[in-house]
Amino acid sequence: MSDAERDRSCVERITRGDTTALEELYDRHSDLLYSLALRIVGRPAEAEEVLQDAWVQAWRSAPTYDRRRGTVAAWLVILTRSRALDRIRSETSRQRAETAAGLEPASSSEDPVADAAHQELSARVAAALETLGSRHRRVLELAYFAGLSQSEIAERLSAPLGTVKSWTRQALSKLSDLMPREEKA
Repeated sequence: MSDAERDRSCVERITRGDTTALEELYDRHSDLLYSLALRIVGRPAEAEEVLQDAWVQAWRSAPTYDRRRGTVAAWLVILTRSRALDRIRSETSRQRAETAAGLEPASSSEDPVADAAHQELSARVAAALETLGSRHRRVLELAYFAGLSQSEIAERLSAPLGTVKSWTRQALSKLSDLMPREEKA
């Protein structure tokens, strides 16, 4: 059974309330999703919260997953990206409100262990991205780190929308294969 078939099976089992299916998906995809969240929000603690929110949403919305619209991995990436962008927007809104009220913005103090983990994971993601071809890397950067829609990417790259969608799908597939997985002890 391929990874894509295993993932689809897990989603079907999740719709029936099977928590072990969620654990299986988590084990296969959490490294990539955490890396994405971390790259977008920039802080390990927030990336962990984004990831938790994305997994809760995956659990709740599993019945709405439509395999014709893409792979489970792509669906999970979209959920995570959406949660991360929502967090950024919320943080920006909060900071504007604090500034308007004349308050000092809240500071976030990172612990050294979290900083080291963040740097290591950032290096792993950067290495995986570097192995992608320039067009695949560019569409991922524009979509997931700049927050552009596929239509906006197509316009920016002067490429047809269908081509951008294909590049994105190919890039996500390659990145999933390239992203080193942590060994589970």
